[in-house]
Amino acid sequence: MVEIKIRTRRRAVEAALVKSFADIPVANISDVMLRLTAGGPSLRPMHAGGVMAGPALTVKSRPGDNLFVHKAIEMAAPGDVIVVDTGGDTTNAIIGELMVRTASRKGIAGFVINGAIRDIDTISQGNFPVYAAGVTHRGPYKNGPGEINTTISLDGMVIEPGDLIIGDADGLLCVPFDEAGDILKWASEKNALEASIIRDIDSDRLDVSWIDIELAKLGYDPKKAD
Repeated sequence: MVEIKIRTRRRAVEAALVKSFADIPVANISDVMLRLTAGGPSLRPMHAGGVMAGPALTVKSRPGDNLFVHKAIEMAAPGDVIVVDTGGDTTNAIIGELMVRTASRKGIAGFVINGAIRDIDTISQGNFPVYAAGVTHRGPYKNGPGEINTTISLDGMVIEPGDLIIGDADGLLCVPFDEAGDILKWASEKNALEASIIRDIDSDRLDVSWIDIELAKLGYDPKKAD
């Protein structure tokens, strides 16, 4: 029989990095990561609004079962994001109002559920971050099996325990632990560039000459345009 794996996380992104990333839109972080990484369009924010950021505490669970999610809540440190891969199955809800309240009381930073949730009326009116693939009234089983603090993948986005998980209204992103410092630098520069573009737009000084330059590469000649 395969051993059940409940591991202690050995590393996590630092709180200062988490705080800095939380001030940058996920879209800008995604751009400097070459737009190659995403948690999938089905994982949407179910809460009223607000940014989620924190180190990943990962859970891999059988579809429809939340035993190992309960254990993860017990293990989690304040500021952690519990990221649960149940294979994207939405037949049974993995969390609901009671687990969200428990996590919030513990100072957990949010949930990512690659599966379904329930009690959406309550969750959608609150600011505790919850991202999920769907909603159903059908409750979970509590039999296992599962794993905690193991490598998981959400729609091709690989997540290691301790990686940075960040989410806003546009969706989710995982920033690898070893690359977080460099990505923060690049994303901060991207953010500053966009702020300058917004100032140019608002002052009617936006340079759009790049459009015809790119079109010229495709053979477009504005002098011959109809």
